[in-house]
Amino acid sequence: MEQHLDARIVERGKEFFKSISGEAPSIFNKGFWTGKVMDWAMQNEGFKVQLFRFVDVLPYLNTSEALTRHIREYFSADGADVPPVLKWGAGAAGFGGAFTGMLMGKFIRSNIEGMARTFIIGENTKEAIKGLAKLRKEGFAFTVDLLGEATVSEEEADAYRDGYLEVLDAIAKEHAKWAPLTDSTGTTAGGSGGPDASQDWGHTPKVNVSIKPSALYSQAKPGDVEGSVQGMMSRLVPIYRKIVAMGGFLCIDMEQLKYREMTLELFKRLRTMPEFRDYPHLSIVLQAYLRCTEHDLDELLAWGRAERLPFGIRLVKGAYWDYETVMAKQNGWEIPVWTRKPESDICYEKLARRILENNDLVYFACASHNVRTISTVMETARALNVPAHRYEFQVLYGMAEPVRKGLKNVAGRVRLYCPYGELIPGMAYLVRRLLENTANESFLRQSFVDGAELERLLENPQATLERELAAAPPPRSTPAAQPGIDGLPPFVNESMLDLTIPANRTGFVNAIADVRGKAGGVIPLFIGGKDVTTDDTIASTNPAKPAEVIARVCQGGKPEVDAAIEAAQKAFPAWRDTSPADRAMFLHRAADIARRRMFELSAWQVLEVGKQWDQAFHDVGEGIDFLDYYAHEMLRLGAPRRMGRAPGELNHLFYQPKGIAAVIAPWNFPFAIAIGMAAAAIVTGNPVIFKPSSIASRIGYNLTEIFREAGLPEGVFNYVPGRSSVMGDYLVEHPQVSMICFTGSMEVGLRIQEKAAVVQPGQMQCKRVIAEMGGKNAIIIDDDADLDEAVLQVLNSAFGFQGQKCSACSRVIVLDPIYDRFVERLVKAAQAIKIGPSEDPANYMGPVADASLQKNILEYVKVAEQEGKVLVKRTDIPAEGCYVPLTIVEGIKPHHRIAQEEIFGPVLAVMRAGSFDEALAIANGTRFALTGGVFSRSPENLAKARRDFRVGNLYLNRGSTGAMVERQPFGGFKMSGVGSKTGGPDYLLQFMDPRCVTENTMRRGFAPIEEDDDWIG
Repeated sequence: MEQHLDARIVERGKEFFKSISGEAPSIFNKGFWTGKVMDWAMQNEGFKVQLFRFVDVLPYLNTSEALTRHIREYFSADGADVPPVLKWGAGAAGFGGAFTGMLMGKFIRSNIEGMARTFIIGENTKEAIKGLAKLRKEGFAFTVDLLGEATVSEEEADAYRDGYLEVLDAIAKEHAKWAPLTDSTGTTAGGSGGPDASQDWGHTPKVNVSIKPSALYSQAKPGDVEGSVQGMMSRLVPIYRKIVAMGGFLCIDMEQLKYREMTLELFKRLRTMPEFRDYPHLSIVLQAYLRCTEHDLDELLAWGRAERLPFGIRLVKGAYWDYETVMAKQNGWEIPVWTRKPESDICYEKLARRILENNDLVYFACASHNVRTISTVMETARALNVPAHRYEFQVLYGMAEPVRKGLKNVAGRVRLYCPYGELIPGMAYLVRRLLENTANESFLRQSFVDGAELERLLENPQATLERELAAAPPPRSTPAAQPGIDGLPPFVNESMLDLTIPANRTGFVNAIADVRGKAGGVIPLFIGGKDVTTDDTIASTNPAKPAEVIARVCQGGKPEVDAAIEAAQKAFPAWRDTSPADRAMFLHRAADIARRRMFELSAWQVLEVGKQWDQAFHDVGEGIDFLDYYAHEMLRLGAPRRMGRAPGELNHLFYQPKGIAAVIAPWNFPFAIAIGMAAAAIVTGNPVIFKPSSIASRIGYNLTEIFREAGLPEGVFNYVPGRSSVMGDYLVEHPQVSMICFTGSMEVGLRIQEKAAVVQPGQMQCKRVIAEMGGKNAIIIDDDADLDEAVLQVLNSAFGFQGQKCSACSRVIVLDPIYDRFVERLVKAAQAIKIGPSEDPANYMGPVADASLQKNILEYVKVAEQEGKVLVKRTDIPAEGCYVPLTIVEGIKPHHRIAQEEIFGPVLAVMRAGSFDEALAIANGTRFALTGGVFSRSPENLAKARRDFRVGNLYLNRGSTGAMVERQPFGGFKMSGVGSKTGGPDYLLQFMDPRCVTENTMRRGFAPIEEDDDWIG
């Protein structure tokens, strides 16, 4: 049966190809400029990348100077992989004079914009209506889609809704004039009864609309499914109500995976609303490239049967494969899509059959340009006796003209997916389409460019997969097992939090409830392996609810410092002489314990310092990374290294620990930075006296719990919370303390360095100070920046965890040509975010960590109001708790306090620059040099930033926060700190003293030829 069906599918495909013989989509037509350039792109991957990036930036290039400059930068005249027309254009832009360059730039812009318009039905409503009417005269139905789904504010979401209402009003005036389409194949498409003038093919509405729901709510996020659905519904219902009044059809698009769950719920909720329950013309998109789609389809079918509600499904392969794959790899997640093209095709055919088997419930829209896929649907429907009025075919407007022509001839029922809107979002859509259709696996490319044989194009995808697997090289070992260049397994970062997984959301809710149940207890000191209580305690409270006591933490003083140092001294000799491998083992064990307790450890941060779910989880993940990475690095550094190769002598360099380390931790990364500094000291053989911040002392006690469970020897780790005024200087100045590891403010860091520089009686060595201090970090917005990305990344960098990060963006420097557009969108985005307790995932911003910080930030808000013009001051904040207004001010000059002093809170200065060089000068013009960012699509300006933006961590086209261990070693210079970068390859060296032992191996003039390198010191 299956073999017989497959034979019919192949025959149907051959007939299809025969009907379009000699034709090619316009994008591949080499008789035109677009076809020639695309042909070159498919032959040269480097040029393809540059071309698509240039297409993406083109709408932002509003002057001839900007256009010609970018042509030169993207398509160098010396480039070997550039087609002649662009090579000449690049040369004209650089050397042929302004007039020639302007003409060439105009020519290239015209052609690329023309290419974009090929795939967009119109840039405005009038053009769209005209284009839709033309399509219908040609016998094609449509579904119209408004471009511009990247909304960053609620005002933009309103505009997106209004754009749909506008085009629907325009269609409402015209659609009655449109004659209904008939099935050109002669098939009886309608159900029962006579023809309906309001319907096409006798069964489906003439008006058909597609919508991307993420654009309807700027605050949509997977951690807040319910809030996201409600936000989307508020704008979707008016649109659907108008569609229903017109007798139309709505399809809810599926976008990136992060929106999947809320999109499915949105569809179900809209379909079951009493107002629309009796109206069947609503469908949802499913993506065959997602591994979970088969499960989603089964659930939808069961839901529809239980509710007795018919609905529609548009089945697509999926448009975000590259994005989903890259994001999964970056975040350490399982890849959610099929990784081989035939797997998506297999899944599509399987899902299509399942939908067709349920044709009494589901109206099927087969959306594909793949002739094999289309033929499979046709022949499967025929084998299952599916009525013609229960399915149709859809293709993208402008993308596959021969396919749509062949479909019209063979199937009769073809709908074109017709985007309309402005060119800026249109270019993003165009790049997605070009990426899809110029990929090596693209069916259109293989069919119309590469000239693949029909048998291969129409081959059953299962056979294709088996052939590919048979030809593939043998699988490599897992990354953890592959040795690196040093012979050790490579370090792998802990996975980021994936809130699309319901169990992760439930895990947070349960952990917060569990931790809250444990809160309020007395927390002892931990010295020499024993708990120590004192009568002096400080209550640590929830900054969102100051009356809620998280813990009562015993405070140490000078006697407790002395006791801890005595315990550390006692432990030092044995710990120093413990092998690096054994010390590393303790860190790996601690990492495993923390990994097991991730939700609990994160929940303590949510309640004690007001971190949001993701911020808290990633803080714990970073701490685990420090444990594993420093263990890995100690194995690398622990083996003595042979130096030189001179005969007659043997030289070995090796390291020994410095001694007792005082670790003074901050409250803003209360687990990651604390355990990172402590782990570095411990694994290098140094016992630790750990003083946590009083604001985060209960989180600090998590280190005690973890190291105690890991079996760390007594005295190697000592937990000594206490008031800085009582024990701070005493600990730093103690003659038995060999090094101080500090993270905090510049003022305290400088005081520590000053105190540590004075040699105390009995002190045997110079103290080493490792101090990460502050930042006054800037992000530059170039005149060609992608504002969809830049606005959201600046917002996150400035206001993530209430701006309480040393890496937070506190200055955004914007070039004149883009200033107004950027500021308008930034202001609206800042006004849209939710502020409230961090334990509610709907809230973007929570309270600052305690009342003293609140008071300090409020003083800076007053300064900002005096020095600049307030653009945003969010006073709609909870009355209870340590909240401060999110504040954005403009008109700030480089000499202003707001531009120079670290605030450590949600206060952002917007500064204007006339040129990129001026922006760099402003960015570099403070005492700090920690992090910085640049959003630019100019290769030359990005190169200039790499050279001249002098900060410890520079981020290009991403936000200024979120450094990851090993991937982005973190730390700055100038007044931002002293010492090497945390999470980097030379960080541990600071905790050790190097030694070199030289042995003369000559005896009576005789030296061994072969030296033994396995010396152990």
